[in-house]
Amino acid sequence: MWCHHAVVLACVWCAPMAHAAKSCEELALEIADKLKAAGVKDYSLEIVPNELAVGEKVVGSCEGGTRKITYAREKKKLESPPAKKP
Repeated sequence: MWCHHAVVLACVWCAPMAHAAKSCEELALEIADKLKAAGVKDYSLEIVPNELAVGEKVVGSCEGGTRKITYAREKKKLESPPAKKP
């Protein structure tokens, strides 16, 4: 879990430096590569306008700061619950 948070924080710190020269899609792919290299699984990245990023975990900024890349952990689907014993 600690590694997961460290990777997200590193992405947040590095992303603003790269937003001027890269497209949102390119930046999102780079962030995804870093998360994958760190072993992070079950997450989603979404490119949204700034106003939709309120309250979300922002890991990147692009298109001159007008859009954000947000990160969310995906909940694993639970298999059917174990059968109750009679």
